[in-house]
Amino acid sequence: MSIEACAGIVRRGDPDRFLSVMAAGAQQRAALFAIYAFNLEVARAPWVSREAAICDMRLQWWRDVLQAMEKGRPIAPHEVATPLSQVLDETGARILAAVPQARRHDLDPRPFADTDALWAYLENTAGALMWAAARATGAQTGEAAIRAYGSAAGLANWFLAVPTLVARGR
Repeated sequence: MSIEACAGIVRRGDPDRFLSVMAAGAQQRAALFAIYAFNLEVARAPWVSREAAICDMRLQWWRDVLQAMEKGRPIAPHEVATPLSQVLDETGARILAAVPQARRHDLDPRPFADTDALWAYLENTAGALMWAAARATGAQTGEAAIRAYGSAAGLANWFLAVPTLVARGR
């Protein structure tokens, strides 16, 4: 239950983000590692089982954790949730709450209903993640631009993932 554990999760699961965090100032790394480790945990949740209900329980657990953080309530010890609770304020928790909710779409084998649905997914995953990370490292303005950049980066990553998604029937 440490930032070092979060750094290891990010190093193994998202090496490009790991390198970007290492380029950040030392005082900013804890927040970034915790937020990006959270992102990996939530992104993996829809894939841990063939049973959608089990995957949804993991996503619900994260929604509950973020709700507790938002309300200032204690959370159960966890290798990612504990460090995340130490670097997020209530607003940051509220921003990140959109991520596990949007990831519920990953449980559905059907494609996005339309382009608007895809953009909503990207805005609530990659866009929210980018804004939460920016806020946690000191950003106070530029939310729309930061979210748009995050959503666009999310789209690029989604395009890269399409072959894997197709192979998995998603």
